[in-house]
Amino acid sequence: MKKIIAVDGPAGAGKSTVCKIVAAKLNYTYIDTGAMYRAVGWKFLQTGENFSEELLQKIVNKIEIKLDAQAKVFVDNVEVTKSIRTPEVSKLASDVSKFGFVRKKLTELQRKMAESGKVIMDGRDIGTQVLPNADLKIFLTASLEERARRRFEELKLKNPAVELEKIQQEIFLRDKQDSEREIAPLKQADDAIFIDTTDLNIEQVAEKILELACNGK
Repeated sequence: MKKIIAVDGPAGAGKSTVCKIVAAKLNYTYIDTGAMYRAVGWKFLQTGENFSEELLQKIVNKIEIKLDAQAKVFVDNVEVTKSIRTPEVSKLASDVSKFGFVRKKLTELQRKMAESGKVIMDGRDIGTQVLPNADLKIFLTASLEERARRRFEELKLKNPAVELEKIQQEIFLRDKQDSEREIAPLKQADDAIFIDTTDLNIEQVAEKILELACNGK
């Protein structure tokens, strides 16, 4: 049985949904690192101030982020699980992730969370930077069109006015920003197993990862 599983991939690939299923099946702890960057972005938005590196540094120095066993997210003891899933927070999460001091702080927290093992962690640089010695590394992706469609289906329940084309453009720009940033860019680890989820449902992807976790390659 693999004790530490790292799952990377772009926005909309199905990482968080799949990881929750796998974690429940294996009785593992699921760590959503993307939620941690969203938490930093959310905290900055609460200030109402224009973006500045100086203010971001002050926020990161003081912020407390916690994830519980039910994947709920808390920032300074305030639950923000739903609040961090807005397009505005998504955009800011990508922006703040470019700063080395943000990644350093969150990477330290993530590694500490994984110390006890029996963890499945997802993000964009888990297999390459955060947990390079993970027992199993997965790289999940899907076509841009399919990822946009999934995000559209998710968001339209909250906002019927949301536009598919706009979501697709936002994901395209997020991919570009995440892949081209200088610090810990989104990329597949050399020893990661590639899974294209375009034509697979969530259950099929989860089964693939469970098989790899239990039986190896």
